[in-house]
Amino acid sequence: MPRAERERQMIDVAVAVFAERGYAAASMDEIAERVGVSKPMLYEYFNSKEGLLLACIRQARAELRTVTEHAVVGAGSAEEAMRRGLHAYFAFMREHREAWSLLRTEMSLAGTPAADEIEETRRQQTDLIAALMSGYFEADAPLQVEAAAEFVVGACERLALWCERHDVAPDVVTDHVMRILWDGLRDRARG
Repeated sequence: MPRAERERQMIDVAVAVFAERGYAAASMDEIAERVGVSKPMLYEYFNSKEGLLLACIRQARAELRTVTEHAVVGAGSAEEAMRRGLHAYFAFMREHREAWSLLRTEMSLAGTPAADEIEETRRQQTDLIAALMSGYFEADAPLQVEAAAEFVVGACERLALWCERHDVAPDVVTDHVMRILWDGLRDRARG
């Protein structure tokens, strides 16, 4: 099996094990057994259990970015772009519940490189939203655009948790967010 394919397989299994057991209770032995490789091979690829966790978080972050970026391509207005991006985010969280569980457990990882990786995921989404907004909104106040992007990321993260508790569909939560957020942003949109 090519190295990249094997690495992806290891990460996919590790995401499942970390989601089921939590990082502390997950074992490299179990991950290796489920993948069908030796424990030393896991260490060869990732150096440590923490290294494997970081690879899992990085993969989830990359997938989230790809999904949200692709969702807004071709949007004809700021409102459409926001709606598409929000829906993509909430759909990702629903369809990738195991990866989402890694991103939402940061308090147990405080002060670790994993917490830094999770914060980098937030930063990635904030930067993406700010760049998108600057293309559709008046750019006379870059700090306001950045603040609005931070607000969107924080609100959506909390709403993703709410969706998980109540099994709310991406379409429904997207409509909720648009009703709340779009009213505050509409007047700043160009044209």
